[in-house]
Amino acid sequence: MQIVTKRQAAPPDLPRLIQDVLAELGYNVDAAAVAEQVRRLDIGLPAEDEFSVVCAWLGKCQLLHKLDQHQVPISSKQEFQVPDLLAKFSTQTSKTPVLIEVKSKNEPRLSFRPDYLERLQNYADLVGMPLLVAWKFHTVWMLFEVRHMKKAAKNFNITLNTAMQENLLCSLAGDVAYKIGAGAGVHLRFRKDKLLSSEKTEIGYVEQWAMTIDDVYFTNSEGGRCTDLDGEVQSLFTAWDLDEKEEHADTHVHRHYVAGAEGMQFAHTTLVQLLNWESSSDERPHWRGLLRKEQVTANVTDFAAALDMAFRKKVVSHIFYTQPNALPDFLKPSV
Repeated sequence: MQIVTKRQAAPPDLPRLIQDVLAELGYNVDAAAVAEQVRRLDIGLPAEDEFSVVCAWLGKCQLLHKLDQHQVPISSKQEFQVPDLLAKFSTQTSKTPVLIEVKSKNEPRLSFRPDYLERLQNYADLVGMPLLVAWKFHTVWMLFEVRHMKKAAKNFNITLNTAMQENLLCSLAGDVAYKIGAGAGVHLRFRKDKLLSSEKTEIGYVEQWAMTIDDVYFTNSEGGRCTDLDGEVQSLFTAWDLDEKEEHADTHVHRHYVAGAEGMQFAHTTLVQLLNWESSSDERPHWRGLLRKEQVTANVTDFAAALDMAFRKKVVSHIFYTQPNALPDFLKPSV
C-alpha cells in the first residue's frame, strides 16, 4: 500500500498570519519581505535537496552533506562564503572531498559576481578542497569546476555549451546517457467481449465495447518478444516517451507503446520520471523527504544494473559514458 502525503494549500490570509507571528515575537519587519525571503529559500533549498538525492541515487557518492552557513565572526562574511555541499565520491583518485555550490537557472548562461566568487574560492582555498558548481538548467543537471567560469565585462560567466562540455556528473557521480532501441516497447491486446452500443456518425460507426486484456508482452529493438524481462527493466519504459499506435480487428483491439528512432536520456532525468510515475499526485517530488529514504524509487533499486540488463536484452540500444574536455586532478589516475 502506498501512502501519499499531500501538501496543504496556503490559507488566503497567510500574510496577516505571518505579521501576527512576527508581532508576537517582537519583530518590527515587513511581512511581505519575509514572505519573499521564504519564497527564495523554497527555490534554492529544494535544488540542493534534489541534487543531493540525484547524487545518492546514481551510486558513486560515498558521502554528501550540507554545510552549515551560519558563520562567526560576522566580519568573516566579507571574506568567506561557505558553499552549499561537501561531497566525496568513490570515483575520486584523491582523498580530499569536494565542495559544491548549487544553482538553478533556466537561462543559457550562469553568472557569478566577482566578490561572490572570490568569497567562495577563499573558503575552498582555506580548507584545501576543489570547488565545483552544480547547475540545474530546466530538468538537466551539470557539474563543473568553478575555474571554467570566465570573466566577462563585469561578472564571471559560463555558457550552457561550456558547462555541458565540462560536465563531471558522469565521470564523478556515475551519471550516464542512454537510448531505448527503436522498436522496443510494451504491447496490450484487448479482447472484445460484448458490444454495448453502436451509433452511426458522419465518420462511421462509433462503438462501445466491454473488453478484457488477454495479452501483455514486451519487445526488444529487434522486434522479438521478451518473455523474461524483470520488473526493473520494464520500469525503464515508464520513463521513456513512447509512440502510441492502435489497431482494430474483429475480435480484438491492439495498443502498442513503442520507442522511436530518436531520443536520448540521462539517468538523473529518468529518476524524476520514475518518481512521477510512482506518485498518485501531480505534485513535484518531495526531495527533502527522499533524502531520508534508503531506497529512493520503489521500482528500481539499482539503476546501473537495470540498464546493463536492458542492454543485454537489447531493450536499450546505446549507453553513453561522457567525459569532460578537461579532466580535473581529483579524477586523474595516480602515478
